[in-house]
Amino acid sequence: MKTSKYSGFYKLSVTDRLNEVADFAALTEGEKEMLRRDGALSLKEADRMIENAIGIMPIPLGVAVNFCINGKDYLIPMATEEPSVIAAASNMARICRADGGFRTSNTGAVMIAQIQAANVSDVYAARLKILEKREALIRAANEKDPLLVQMGGGMKDLDVRIVESGLGKMVITHILVDTRDAMGANTVNTMAEALAPMIENLTGGKVYLRILSNLADQRLARARVEIDQEKLGGEAVVDGIISAYAFAAADPYRAATHNKGIMNGIDAVVLATGNDTRAIESGAHAYAARTGSYTTLTTWEKTAGGNLVGTIELPMAVGLVGGATKVHPVAKLAVKILGVQSALELGEVIACVGLAQNLGALKALATEGIQRGHMSLHAKNVAAMAGVPQDMADAVIQQMVEEKAVRIDRAKEIMEELVGKTK
Repeated sequence: MKTSKYSGFYKLSVTDRLNEVADFAALTEGEKEMLRRDGALSLKEADRMIENAIGIMPIPLGVAVNFCINGKDYLIPMATEEPSVIAAASNMARICRADGGFRTSNTGAVMIAQIQAANVSDVYAARLKILEKREALIRAANEKDPLLVQMGGGMKDLDVRIVESGLGKMVITHILVDTRDAMGANTVNTMAEALAPMIENLTGGKVYLRILSNLADQRLARARVEIDQEKLGGEAVVDGIISAYAFAAADPYRAATHNKGIMNGIDAVVLATGNDTRAIESGAHAYAARTGSYTTLTTWEKTAGGNLVGTIELPMAVGLVGGATKVHPVAKLAVKILGVQSALELGEVIACVGLAQNLGALKALATEGIQRGHMSLHAKNVAAMAGVPQDMADAVIQQMVEEKAVRIDRAKEIMEELVGKTK
């Protein structure tokens, strides 16, 4: 039976790690070669993806191990340049799986597009006129994508809001579209364009914008985890984590960094799978401010028995069809490694990574401080930048960390000292 539980995965060579992942995800030799090869994305492929392409900028791709979600094991591809992100997620997933791992849910794959009507004289009457034509508007929108409707998706409902602005009251129609396994931006935009003339006729106003909203609060992913306090280091550690969370929940200056840590993990999976990191970022931060004050995306509490319970809930507009997910060769392999069967499952997995990432950061803050683990991994980059040869790297890294002097100049000095000892 496949398992994502590994001990010492980071100690394996790159080749051995790839072989383990290939066995887990049943990768072919050709797919393994693509991951081994520098520049799996060709310049020709890049030119088809963006305008004015001049080259490729690679980002390291790793896998987070130990994740058990709803009783299923996952290896989770993560594309990131930041040290400690994958290590922290994997370590927290290892701790969490001992108590059954993560549990998830979602609200479905509904995306929102907005149709802005301005210069409307009787905004409240106009709102009701639009609602009265709900069925006709839904039919007109769904005519634009009959295949999506056949698959069970399409426009399902609408809402109409009166928005106060510097130019007066505006009538904003939200169309709610089930986009199934697509992120759905093109679909909802096309439907909004089609409905714009009907909205103008109903309101007597002028329609300007008709475009999706990245505050996808009808497309939420949720994850929950409970961890025995002893596995975290005892009651004092649990209390420290909850205290750190309470600070972030109350103060937007702290919440910004708290949520950035969550997005370290989320963005890495979103990027690896060819999804839109900017859309996910904007949706997450807007959702964190939905009450009028910016706060945390996670919550941390203590159970009656003293265990730690964490939850996360955020918009997760990711897809498995369309965009770079189906074009970028490595993104396609990342999806294969994950083994997800739907965009909703993908969103739930990503939410779990965000929750694990947050737990890792809060645990470090509550105990040794964030710098020790982060700088240990950062020291690898510093040694490489200093030109330390591979046979000296471990010794140089260890000494920098022990001295708490992770700098290029110190790496060079230690290297020179080691060379001097061998003469």
